Amino acid sequence: MRALPVPLKKALDGFRPNRRVSRAVMLIYAIGTALIVLLAWTYSASKAIPRPGEIFSALGQLWNEQGLFDNLSTSLWLNFEAIGFAALLAVGLAYATVLPAMRPAVSVIAKLRFLGPVGPTFVFILLFMGHKLKLSLMLFGMAPYFLTSMAAVVAEIPKEKFDHARTLRMSEWRVVWEVVILGTLDKMLEAVRQNAAMSWMMLTMVEGVVRTEGGIGTMLLDQNKHFHLPAVFALILVVLLVGTLQDYALGWLRRVVCPYADLKSERS
Repeated sequence: MRALPVPLKKALDGFRPNRRVSRAVMLIYAIGTALIVLLAWTYSASKAIPRPGEIFSALGQLWNEQGLFDNLSTSLWLNFEAIGFAALLAVGLAYATVLPAMRPAVSVIAKLRFLGPVGPTFVFILLFMGHKLKLSLMLFGMAPYFLTSMAAVVAEIPKEKFDHARTLRMSEWRVVWEVVILGTLDKMLEAVRQNAAMSWMMLTMVEGVVRTEGGIGTMLLDQNKHFHLPAVFALILVVLLVGTLQDYALGWLRRVVCPYADLKSERS
């Protein structure tokens, strides 16, 4: 049987389990996937989904006539604030679990993730107004998930790492710094990246409650109310693109700060 050409053989490796392929082959897969999705979208028989041309036309109108840039900037600032404060709060509390007295309180706070931000909204409305209200709702919805992830990271540190640090005659606070904080830095950044996507999921609800500052969530609710489907899909596309860029940026930060994190990974 005639052997397959080398480029084709490398391309077919992507359909065999646990194979590694080059970046060029991965780029081909990505372009092919995008073309398939675009063709299926363009020639879809469903009338409920606007065509790409209609969506890009609506996007231009939103940008030029309805202040999409200003509203997106407002949402981005709120998003960065919420991620930053939620990460600081969750990481601080998770590291505080090295103190046995703090573990019950941290466990209770982590359980607040079952409430969601909808029920206690009226409490925050009584306590805060405007931007502070939006930020508090975002933090209440995000921080318990951040905390749950980070508390699990700290709890799963192997006992051998603590014992190794103690054999080096480190004090217990030095052990906390070396093993708990520095030793889990890569996992902390990964937890932030994984949980940061929730902020975009909450924007619509939060900016719907407080409309004074605008935001992409407010625009999305307004367009949805008037059933402007091309504009709705255009805004969804913007959120998807910005969220993807945010995800890549946080992943890049993790690779720069912790280049050792993926050295033993099968796919690295």
